[in-house]
Amino acid sequence: MAFGSKANSIALKAAAAPLRAALYLRVSTGRQAKHDVSLPSQRKLNADFCERGGWTVVDEYVEPGLTATDDRRPAFQAMIDRACDPDHPYDVIVVHAFSRFYRDGAAMELVIRKLRRHGVEVASVTQPSGDDPSGAMIRQIIGIFDEYTSKENGRQVTRAMTENARQGFWNGAAPPLGYTIVEAERRGQKIKKKLAIDPVEAETVRLIFRLYLEGDPATAKPPMGIKEVVKWLNSHGYRTKKGGTFGVGPVHHILTNKAYVGRWHYHSRNSKSGGKHPAGEVVEVPVPAIIEDSVFAAVEAKLAANNPRVSPVRAVSGPILLTTIATCSHCGGGMTQRTGTSATGRVYEYYTCATRAQKGPTACKGNTIPMAYLDDIVLKALNEKLFAPERLAGLLTAIAAKRSERAEAHNARLVALQIEADTAKERLQRLYALVEDGLAEMDDLLRERITMLKADREKAQATLDRARREFGGEAALDPEKIAAFSRLMRGVLENADNPTRKAYLRSLLTVEVGPEKVRIMGSRETLFAAANATDSSGEIVQFSGLKWRALRDSNS
Repeated sequence: MAFGSKANSIALKAAAAPLRAALYLRVSTGRQAKHDVSLPSQRKLNADFCERGGWTVVDEYVEPGLTATDDRRPAFQAMIDRACDPDHPYDVIVVHAFSRFYRDGAAMELVIRKLRRHGVEVASVTQPSGDDPSGAMIRQIIGIFDEYTSKENGRQVTRAMTENARQGFWNGAAPPLGYTIVEAERRGQKIKKKLAIDPVEAETVRLIFRLYLEGDPATAKPPMGIKEVVKWLNSHGYRTKKGGTFGVGPVHHILTNKAYVGRWHYHSRNSKSGGKHPAGEVVEVPVPAIIEDSVFAAVEAKLAANNPRVSPVRAVSGPILLTTIATCSHCGGGMTQRTGTSATGRVYEYYTCATRAQKGPTACKGNTIPMAYLDDIVLKALNEKLFAPERLAGLLTAIAAKRSERAEAHNARLVALQIEADTAKERLQRLYALVEDGLAEMDDLLRERITMLKADREKAQATLDRARREFGGEAALDPEKIAAFSRLMRGVLENADNPTRKAYLRSLLTVEVGPEKVRIMGSRETLFAAANATDSSGEIVQFSGLKWRALRDSNS
């Protein structure tokens, strides 16, 4: 049988009646759907092929922008299911090429055999083959070659996109909230793009971090969990990049996305398996930062501390002072309570590495320290050193200077937001002028455009107003507040019960226990916020966060 006799062999089976054909049209990407091997072109070629064979086209299945490496294609599955129905609706399925049908040789043969059991053949316009052994062999060779070509193209595309990311360019995916894509340079016909900050959306990102760490000062809401942040955003009309409402997943992704501190990680996850790629295959691309490193680190610490797998509720609220606060210097795991009894019957209590206690010495060689001893040295160091008024003032002086720098940066952001608001307003005014001058008619399209411009104007103005309200321009810290905060914390350390002391300390610090040294660490920003939130009566209005870092001297 000749190589091109597929159509003839099928036609001979039903010379008395025209064969009924279903067309299957597929492209792999949205770009192909518009340009390369377009769907209209496939439709015409397939229909002409059927007309030449005297076949009647009775149905059509279209799959725009889906790969053929597997059968996870809705139109494809619907076509196969329909072809196998008892009423036998089709005699043949026509494709432009076998690669449109499947790009996995073995899987394609299984589907073709399934169709044949129901009396349905598969015919290719550009790659005809017979239904005898030689024709089947040719089709299988074509399928194997298509599969190889698909995988090799995939490797080449991955390699090219990875190199593009290494050079600092964006690879075309939707940008994260807070960013927009801008043209960076042209290389012939190719346009290289990078991320730039969207001033309006960036304020929403900063707001999410602020709500999680500090709460909402305008409504006196304390620092929020992720669910509370989601409720607050949705109730105040904030929307995602695509215009939808926020959810726990998207907010958690924002809080953990390192792009916001200027480090976009490309090729970090396998798109098929969902697992992580080895660190050596991940490309870190510098992008404009929206969030400061210290703020991102504080969020990371709070997320870790609030993880029930890491800090069970009973440990967070329990009577043991430093559980969920003290960590092992070797592995970073938490320190847990351990008891022992001497020969005289006396019970001893220790803090010990939870990783070693649960998994053994191969997981961590561990650290162990008497509980009363660690509690005493930590409380004494905090009372005599950190919370002494003069020491507090020294620690917070640098923060005051840094806040002055941030005030200048904030003013620059306000200018950018004002430009956005003015631009949106000017666009709307120009459109109104066209209507008034009779140069444009008020049709449905124009009404829709006006509605969009109004939404842009209102969004930009609302973001600007909020940024003005929320900025605390004061860089200095009132000495009376430092003294009041000092008295409050000393009083808590000396007189409160352990759950109360733990609640305060857990918000401010972490304790690292080593074999020779105990380090008390935390964020000066958090300490500054806590001191600044203390009113004249010595009560903290609100504060949250982790890690301040004490001076690394012999008294640390």
